[in-house]
Amino acid sequence: MTTFGTGDHIDTHTLETITCGAVSLPDPAVVVHLQFRRFAGCPICHLHLREVARRHAEIADAGIHEVVVFHSDADALRRYAPEMPYDVVGDPERVLYREFGVESALGAVLHPRLLLAGARGMLGGSSLAGAVGRGEDHLGRPAEFLIGTDGTVLAAHYGRYADDQWTVDELLARHRGR
Repeated sequence: MTTFGTGDHIDTHTLETITCGAVSLPDPAVVVHLQFRRFAGCPICHLHLREVARRHAEIADAGIHEVVVFHSDADALRRYAPEMPYDVVGDPERVLYREFGVESALGAVLHPRLLLAGARGMLGGSSLAGAVGRGEDHLGRPAEFLIGTDGTVLAAHYGRYADDQWTVDELLARHRGR
């Protein structure tokens, strides 16, 4: 499976969002933060994405377009749409996951940090309802990329376990440091 690193170039894509909009990848006007998450009801993902939502204006003001991909279908994701002020893409067939080298593995759920993150996510109101729909599993690992306006990967991170992603502060620092 191919993976991307800093300096690599991605192909042009037009992604359909769960609200039937379109997202250009790369975006010729701004840097894209492309996140690959797990499934629609993932409490760990929602814990992280609540912080992204809370700081969405700050991220946008920095010149970053937030795009989040889940391996869930659009119908499963739409129930969470009011909580997500960024563009969300469903990829139940995992076409983008394969293209970007984002894998599932048992190790994604065996890290000790997951117990705490999962508990915090569940206490924060997340639910596992609909968590095992078509194309979904609990073994997904996150990945994220900062993609320049010309399609160059400015930074890349492949998570080792389900709660291994950049914080918003790390994202902003990577963007400033490019």
